[in-house]
Amino acid sequence: MKAGDELEPLAIPITRTLIVSGAIASRDYQDVHHDAELAHQKGSPDIFMNILTTNGLVGRYITDHFGPDAVLRKVAIRLGAPNYPGDTMVLSGTIAAVEGDTAQVKILGRNGIGSHVTGTVTVVVPERSAA
Repeated sequence: MKAGDELEPLAIPITRTLIVSGAIASRDYQDVHHDAELAHQKGSPDIFMNILTTNGLVGRYITDHFGPDAVLRKVAIRLGAPNYPGDTMVLSGTIAAVEGDTAQVKILGRNGIGSHVTGTVTVVVPERSAA
């Protein structure tokens, strides 16, 4: 693991089920995350993913890459273009810095509209014990 290394991209289909279940799991009952008619009334073309679901997907992306022993120390993300049903978000990452067993990873999640999520994740990757 060294600065400049790129993580393999991860494509995530954005389904209604993913959006609604993520909102329910994070106890975010805002109607724009589960009721298309009310989302339309509020000016949105459809329901859209909440930030807590996005945060979870970013965490999954990092631990899928670094392994189950990786520890997320800090996740600092910002949302941009909404994730609507029927789209695909592609997460990508680049290791920005490494100090000992800790890495800072720049994250980008893009969908058909543009950048859905940008940010930085600080992750500790324990040394693997010899097998």
